[in-house]
Amino acid sequence: MSTAIRVALVIAVLFVAAPATGASAAQCATPAGVYRDGVGWAQRLTDPARVWPLSDGTGQLLAVLGTGVDAANAQFASGQVVPGSDATDCDGRGTFAAGIVAARPNPATTFTGMAPGVRILGVRYTETTTNGGFEGPDPDALAAALSHAVTARATVALVVAPSLRSSPALEGAVRDALAAGLVIVSPAVADEPGMRSYPTSLPGVIGVGAHNRDGAPTSEESGDYLALAAPGSDLVSTAAGAAGGLGHRWGIGDPAYAAAYVAGAVVLVRAYRPGLSPKDVLDRLTATANRPPAGGHNPWLGWGVLDVPAAVSAELPAVRPGVTRPPTVVPAAGPVPPAARPRLPGVLGVLGLVAAVLVVVTASAVTRASGGARR
Repeated sequence: MSTAIRVALVIAVLFVAAPATGASAAQCATPAGVYRDGVGWAQRLTDPARVWPLSDGTGQLLAVLGTGVDAANAQFASGQVVPGSDATDCDGRGTFAAGIVAARPNPATTFTGMAPGVRILGVRYTETTTNGGFEGPDPDALAAALSHAVTARATVALVVAPSLRSSPALEGAVRDALAAGLVIVSPAVADEPGMRSYPTSLPGVIGVGAHNRDGAPTSEESGDYLALAAPGSDLVSTAAGAAGGLGHRWGIGDPAYAAAYVAGAVVLVRAYRPGLSPKDVLDRLTATANRPPAGGHNPWLGWGVLDVPAAVSAELPAVRPGVTRPPTVVPAAGPVPPAARPRLPGVLGVLGLVAAVLVVVTASAVTRASGGARR
């Protein structure tokens, strides 16, 4: 047997023996560099800095459910990825999604997250988004991750890697989480006709579609359960593997990341309006979304495109029981105008002045008439 054949056989044996769900350090995600170009279109569109004087996410805990979050990227503050997190991320998707929400401003880059005051709980329930084969991650493992988020007192849960099948455990975990006050945001990632993402399509979950910079849908999955849409193509965010420095990846397109923008908006809303229930938050996001061109609900874009400033600051009318269409938005109130002067007292004043003038004129005339008579 030749040396070349022996080497080929060794390589083949090593490849077959390698674990299917693991990845060596050489295969883990690494940054493309530090992003120094102009502010990305998704960041300009969502424009979260407009509401930072009202809310930057402080006081909220976001559970990022997926592949973990690399806490060593310098755009996360020390302790921002909280103890107890899965703080490494070989796959990189969890770190990218977490950065869209939580990356702190840094003078070395134009990129920043939507809610830089939020804390992050990284929960790993899958090594990659394809664990589980064609059907994606195990729904029971996702259910356990969701229950962990509730136990940790997270206020918002972002599902980075939904499953393409449901289970009684997942459905029960979603119900329990919503009852505990946890807002769940999950993307539409199915790319086969008739397939659904879970928990995206379960009741009470904020299901998110994706769109590009032209507003056109970029996700294949559609359905009446999608609440709204957010950016999902040509994106920039934090990269895993930065080893304590800054590191980014950009030009990334994935409908899963649209949910990160919506989760960022939810964090801002919950920090500014802490009394809202998960359903209240869902109603607020759909009511303030920018409607699709044809109006009404769009199977790919839901009730419209995410509007972050409106979601946080708009004042909404009460929703009547049984009404499923989002209510019309009432813009946030501006400065109170000066009170109008009462009209009735003014009229009476004018009449009084006229009466006084008549009295003077009448008295003058009487005086002149009396003088003439005495002469």
